[in-house]
Amino acid sequence: MPPDRATTRIPVIIDTDPGVDDIIAILLAIASPELDILAYSISYGNTDIESSWSNIFKAYRAIDLHLKSNPSEKARFPNFDVKRKPLLARGPSGPLEGALHSAEYFHGRDGLGDIDIRHPELSLEAPLDTHSYFQLSSQSGAGIALDILRSYPARSVTYIALGPLTNLALMMRENNVPGNTSPVAEFNFFADPYAVKELLLSTPLHRGLPLDRFLMLPLDITTPHELPFNIYRKEVDPMFENTNTPSSAKAKSPLTHFTSSFLERTREIMLQFGKDALELHDIVAVWCAIENPPLLDTEPMSLAQGWKGARREFQIERTGEITRGMLITDRREDEMAYPLGTNRSEAQRDPNENHHHIGYPVSNKANGVVCDELSGVLCIDGTPGPAKLLKFLLHRVWGRVFG
Repeated sequence: MPPDRATTRIPVIIDTDPGVDDIIAILLAIASPELDILAYSISYGNTDIESSWSNIFKAYRAIDLHLKSNPSEKARFPNFDVKRKPLLARGPSGPLEGALHSAEYFHGRDGLGDIDIRHPELSLEAPLDTHSYFQLSSQSGAGIALDILRSYPARSVTYIALGPLTNLALMMRENNVPGNTSPVAEFNFFADPYAVKELLLSTPLHRGLPLDRFLMLPLDITTPHELPFNIYRKEVDPMFENTNTPSSAKAKSPLTHFTSSFLERTREIMLQFGKDALELHDIVAVWCAIENPPLLDTEPMSLAQGWKGARREFQIERTGEITRGMLITDRREDEMAYPLGTNRSEAQRDPNENHHHIGYPVSNKANGVVCDELSGVLCIDGTPGPAKLLKFLLHRVWGRVFG
């Protein structure tokens, strides 16, 4: 019989390059009783792999200090358990091919808004060879992930990729079988487009990931989900006044001091982009994993209530001077691009005409869309909504009741 979704925790492997939104996504996962975090694979991406490695320890230490100050809140973090430590392994330090690209312009040199410089009290001493929070593994991230997937029943483990797909591609190369995994993530295609090509775009000589086991969360869906900084200030840290006032550990919990210490720099960057909010890209991925457990072979492909998806076919640009990582869709033969019989030249010349509409096909069911066709990648094009995620996040990570 299929597992009872109400009582069975979802085993997950988290593949991450811990930057600002990754860390909040990890905090959400740790605070979610629906998940059972088996392992982390730490890689390059938002910053270099050594900084990424340090950041996962900083997140766990913040929770540890928080619980020492607030022992009554232990139940809020069901995945923080020294008796059941997740495996921790190093993933790849660069892409399959080409130069290494990072997002330090946004996440800072250390991946957390230069937290080591701005808040030296939150820095960690190296080397981090042993720790009470994890089972440190000498295997590669790909190695531990494959071991886990082989040891669990088919279709029971969710692989949450919060960064480049390099580690997944290395797993495919090593085993040529993707394992019993259902990846759910917002992917950094720019960081390693070669891995995307191997995994998602099969050729006669190469079989990528089975498309009936894969969900993708594009930026156009994750971007509207935000944590406005005025809401963060009101609900979490009243002393988060402005970026010129660094967070102080006084009069606030260690967890709040930790998150405020890297969000203050993030806010500076977001204000330069004209937005006073943090976009919750990786947080949406963890939320999707929580609400959409892996499906058994006997179960039809479906999404939980409030989630919608459609399959899309595309190619990826790997070497373009300004289009590296860009998804290319050929919509000339897409019957959804224009109504039948439309003169495409005329439609493109006259933008005021109603038939000038180019778009992807989207699901026509409000909830629980069943995706029978296996052509293309299943992309999420609807969630239960930004307001619901904001309320969920504030409650889970910071224990606040909002709205």
